Amino acid sequence: MTTSVIGLSIDAADAAALAAFWSEVLHRPVNPGATTESAAIDAADPAQGPKLAFWKVPERKSVKNRLHLDLWTDEFEAESKRLTGLGAVPVAEAEKPGVRWTTFADPQGNEFDLIASLPAEPTEPAGPTGPAA
Repeated sequence: MTTSVIGLSIDAADAAALAAFWSEVLHRPVNPGATTESAAIDAADPAQGPKLAFWKVPERKSVKNRLHLDLWTDEFEAESKRLTGLGAVPVAEAEKPGVRWTTFADPQGNEFDLIASLPAEPTEPAGPTGPAA
């Protein structure tokens, strides 16, 4: 038996509006028939990730997400600027050896991370090797 992730469901106050935001972020169209109650974005192929479904819920987000999307980019500064232009709000920044990320909130408060590799640190050239002449 095989089990696969085919999609992620995201709570929303307005499903169509949130789907429109993520459509712009991911460069994937919102499926026809989106409403304030429900909307979806399919992936054309598995490399684009799973289907995203947006569902209207009565309550507002009140605590940190238990699940969030991680987005990878090779153009961190440009993509960060594009996301804020679409309505995302930076929440926190972090860095570990070789990688950095910014946690953003989408227009309805759901967190997601934008991640990029850090340039490799320059290393000092190694000294001569082998026996002394």
